Amino acid sequence: MKANEILRRIPAVEQLVMHLQRQNRANWLDHENTVKALRTAISEFRQLAQRGEVEPTLAQEQVLEWIIRRYWETAELVVEQSLKKVINATGVVLHTNLGRAPLCMRARQQVMTVMEGYSNLEYDLESGGRGERYIHVEKRLIELTGAEAALVVNNNAAAVMLALGGIARGKEVIVSRGELVEIGGAFRIPDVIRQSGAVLVEVGATNKTHIQDYERAINPATAAILKVHTSNFAVVGFTGQPEMAELCQLAHANNLVVINDVGSGTLQPLEVQGTAEPTVQECIAAGFDIVTFSGDKLLGAGQAGLLAGKKCYIEALKKEPLLRALRIDKLSLAALEGTLTEYATGAANEMIPGWRMLHASPPQLKEKALKTMECMRLLGDYGWRVGVVQTSSLAGGGSLPGVELAGYGVEVVPLGASAASVAKRLRSGKTPIVCLVRDNALIFDVRCMLPGDDDVLAELLLQIVAGNPA
Repeated sequence: MKANEILRRIPAVEQLVMHLQRQNRANWLDHENTVKALRTAISEFRQLAQRGEVEPTLAQEQVLEWIIRRYWETAELVVEQSLKKVINATGVVLHTNLGRAPLCMRARQQVMTVMEGYSNLEYDLESGGRGERYIHVEKRLIELTGAEAALVVNNNAAAVMLALGGIARGKEVIVSRGELVEIGGAFRIPDVIRQSGAVLVEVGATNKTHIQDYERAINPATAAILKVHTSNFAVVGFTGQPEMAELCQLAHANNLVVINDVGSGTLQPLEVQGTAEPTVQECIAAGFDIVTFSGDKLLGAGQAGLLAGKKCYIEALKKEPLLRALRIDKLSLAALEGTLTEYATGAANEMIPGWRMLHASPPQLKEKALKTMECMRLLGDYGWRVGVVQTSSLAGGGSLPGVELAGYGVEVVPLGASAASVAKRLRSGKTPIVCLVRDNALIFDVRCMLPGDDDVLAELLLQIVAGNPA
């Protein structure tokens, strides 16, 4: 009887729809799916009531509120996106699995401007005819790198493949054995060369390659020499490679094209603990005909592969049929243009998030960690231990291999729960949080945490410790 009484208080679907329309919230679902979600919520309420799990004294207004609340939970699940913002508390700045470089404000604004409507992506405003998408960044890249010409494709592997295919298809390319790197995801330089149609000729040893090794390998079938920056690992000890200028001189003396894949690639000096990343400008000045590098790593833009070098080779690559399959999309191009502007104005260190993170000093990070810990102070009421600890961060993205960046983070030791289980709960939050787990403690490295991340982190941890759903 009590169940029947509470069931009679369930509002009609039409009444619920009108209530939703009066709420000041975006109704994400169309009418058909709204009705379907409401009926699902009503069915759930009926089942709870029939099992006696609903307080029989609930007023009709309270029943309505329960159904509406459940509706919004269902609606959120319907429209939930798979690709979402994640808080990076790992300390890895250019975290490949977490989307690498976060975009600067100017890049984000440029993307929004371009995506809101139409653009002159491939339209020449002066002539009123067809234009080229590459011109939007080519002039800026020439100014920044000192190259004669530049080209942009969808990623650096594509840039290398395009260069080799256009220059050395069906011919030999000489590469040092110690530079036959795997760049991630089981994607290897030998595979890229093979896919380009060129023939790999490896020379030297893993740890040492001499200029004579390259010289002896040159024959009438040779088209190019490829240098690959070993950006994601380090060979130490008894090692050696020819100087860049020396390699370029050898190539040009034999009428060969010399290409340098600098991997992450940087447009300004970056040296930490004696390890330096080669700048694109240095490679161009050394004499390389084509230099390829990534857009979404140290550069700080979206995914892109950039080619800078001699005009005769870049212009030839623009005519390659493969280029259309490898071309950069308009949003990535917009992000790249916005990012390059920060370099042109000398504001990269301050305005590009990745560079700010890399240059953050230990005192700055300690202060940041203390503020984050303060946000978590209520965890102590539940017996959880919270404290500031020293951490070792990484540049990531195939840059500064083996170099650890001294920093700080917050250590949280949960009471009555495993750190691994808490970390899993953090990853399932509305805004997932990825951190480190060591010795049943959660480590939140603050180097890569953005403004406001500490509040989100603290709120989710409090929900977990209090036993509330995240």
